[in-house]
Amino acid sequence: MIKTTTTLRSRTFRSSTFRSTPELIAHKRGGGELTPKEIEHLIAGFVKGDVADYQMSALAMAIFFRGMSPKEIVALTRAMQDSGRTVDLSSVPGIKVDKHSTGGVGDKVSLCLAPLVAACGVPVPMISGRGLGHTGGTLDKLEAIEGFGVTMPIAKFTKQVRDIGCALIGQTADLAPADKRLYALRDVTATVESIPLITASILSKKLAAGIDGLVLDVKVGRGAFMKTKKDAAALASSLVRVGRLAKKDVTAFLTSMEAPLGRAIGNALETREAIEILMGQGPEDLHELTLVLGAEMLRLGKVAKNEREGRAKLERAIADGSGLATFAAIVKAQGGDARVVSEPDRLPKAPIVQVVKAQKSGFVTHMDALELGLSAVTMGAGRTRADQAVDFRVGIVLSKQVGDAVKKGEPLLELHLAAKSDGALEKRVLKAIEVGSRRRKPPALVLDVIRR
Repeated sequence: MIKTTTTLRSRTFRSSTFRSTPELIAHKRGGGELTPKEIEHLIAGFVKGDVADYQMSALAMAIFFRGMSPKEIVALTRAMQDSGRTVDLSSVPGIKVDKHSTGGVGDKVSLCLAPLVAACGVPVPMISGRGLGHTGGTLDKLEAIEGFGVTMPIAKFTKQVRDIGCALIGQTADLAPADKRLYALRDVTATVESIPLITASILSKKLAAGIDGLVLDVKVGRGAFMKTKKDAAALASSLVRVGRLAKKDVTAFLTSMEAPLGRAIGNALETREAIEILMGQGPEDLHELTLVLGAEMLRLGKVAKNEREGRAKLERAIADGSGLATFAAIVKAQGGDARVVSEPDRLPKAPIVQVVKAQKSGFVTHMDALELGLSAVTMGAGRTRADQAVDFRVGIVLSKQVGDAVKKGEPLLELHLAAKSDGALEKRVLKAIEVGSRRRKPPALVLDVIRR
């Protein structure tokens, strides 16, 4: 169940002194609206330890059921943004634009998108996350490159964005620390699915990173966090509204996650596929989504007047190799083996590659992104707890996609394994792929665009 923002009857406390934390929790539990000062007071107390974890968990549950007004969400976002250090990118010329995806299976867009946009003249200060559950994480994919470091001091982060046009790092300990702590509590108290809390979580990190604009990729479907278009649209609208109230340019795209994006699922395999896009190769759906999101980033960055001009600039950056060269510069600057960019075979490889063949002839009519993502997790490509390590080598490579014809005995996919499978995995992935007698068009990639 997804909890959206609700319209609240204002019962705002207007005293010059703060009520106790239990009183504020009770006020929200009863459907009341908290003032910006009260929210700031609660978040500051949480970071200092004056507000206990169990109290913040209770507040999160109250928000889950009662929602928050737009004014409250803005206040929560700003309080979390200011709970630690904020990045000053004023020394970096140009309009700084980032991209965020709500997560999916095979979503490696950031790896090829960020260097392409930077090569076109828009600085990209990208702060990414790790995979959890069936969804992959940008940081894990980058760490598949030997030596690549995803942490750095803020001063170095700023310099790299200024010198190269892009840096790809994880959330630092002092960047929106309230969000990091609150998310850990939400994860274990069944309060993740709250649109006000999701909105504040995403935007607090992004705004703390000093961006001017943000493009959001809100995934919809079986392999996404948001299963329905209605829920995805509610989240996207909340993010755009709050981002604009914070005086940032924000655009949200709703994109399909019924089937995996691209053909590769798994860290090194996805990194390789992203490099292929920069080389002018790779799957069409991944190429198209990169252009859609990238063109909007260029528009927000004022280097393209419209989508058509933005797409043309991105295509040129692929054709002339400047996107690939920018990615190589990023890898080198962050301690990675830059030879991987021109020689993807240097990426880690699984010792066993098992081909799974079609059981009948026909057309691929459906691919269950969730089941394929979970299958990759069981292989070691993902984690079910934040403290688990991942095996960069393993994963799945799809030989067919929705709409493709297939003959009995023809390869459907490859399993890249660390150890020989006992057969259960093969059965699981076969059940995730439907083959029918009639050709079915792939689902539309972009379902909607929300700019206000």
